[in-house]
Amino acid sequence: MSACSHRKRRALTIVAENLAKTASHAPMQDLQRARGHGRIGTQQRDGVTRLATLYQDGCSKIRLPNTHSRALEAVLINTAGGLTGGDHMQWSAELAAGGRMVLTTQACERIYRSIGGPARVETRLSVGAGAHLDWLPQETILFAASQLDRRIEIDLAEAASLTAIEAVLLGRDAMGEMALDARLRDNWRIRRNGRLIHAEATRLDGTLAERNGLSLLAGRRAFASVLHVAPSADQCAATLARLRAVLPGDSRIAASANGERLVVRVLAQSGLALRRLIVPILSELSGAGSLPRLWHL
Repeated sequence: MSACSHRKRRALTIVAENLAKTASHAPMQDLQRARGHGRIGTQQRDGVTRLATLYQDGCSKIRLPNTHSRALEAVLINTAGGLTGGDHMQWSAELAAGGRMVLTTQACERIYRSIGGPARVETRLSVGAGAHLDWLPQETILFAASQLDRRIEIDLAEAASLTAIEAVLLGRDAMGEMALDARLRDNWRIRRNGRLIHAEATRLDGTLAERNGLSLLAGRRAFASVLHVAPSADQCAATLARLRAVLPGDSRIAASANGERLVVRVLAQSGLALRRLIVPILSELSGAGSLPRLWHL
């Protein structure tokens, strides 16, 4: 080998080593992430709730199907098809005084394996005086190694009412998935006239104690929390009495009322079993008188 060729090889080796050192100390390039923000506002006209404002950005879309109800129904859509670490979705809605609105989702939200940090979903809802809002997203499916940080903030005006649900499935039933290492942070804050009336936080860290503990999931793979806020404590107590008449006695369902708040907790072995349990509950609590067509089995 000539001296010239040797010098060239040596120079190329030095360049390669320097590039490797630079790459090892440089921050990882940001991956492409899903971003979305959807916002809707209403107005009252001739006793019917009408659309006033609509905003869509990124992968957040909102559709308004035709219904025979006096309530406005809006379907929230994530066109990204699911969420993973670093994704960020924001939903917000303002319901005018005296209005009726139903917010649901086109399908179950899927949270996929994360390679760095949680997916974030933020929801902010405002309900005017004497209005009723149904927050009825379909179930969230947590896949193996997924991470989700979800926050819900709802402001209720005087005499406003609310029915809200968040349901979670740990893996897909048909695939036999358990999603044992899925992680969840779920925080709710509900206020009336600025005063905090309901707060709760759910945390899953992917431990067997959480999955099998009798006071926790007790081996179940599907669970849901339902919150109903009535205009008054008397109305809430009457609603609980009606609700208990439709609750099956052989299932892991607990319902209680405290002041104007009614809380229902549901556990089931599968997503289908959970859906069959919560549909009668939501039908009883819905302000629109019926559930969206997307909810029917």
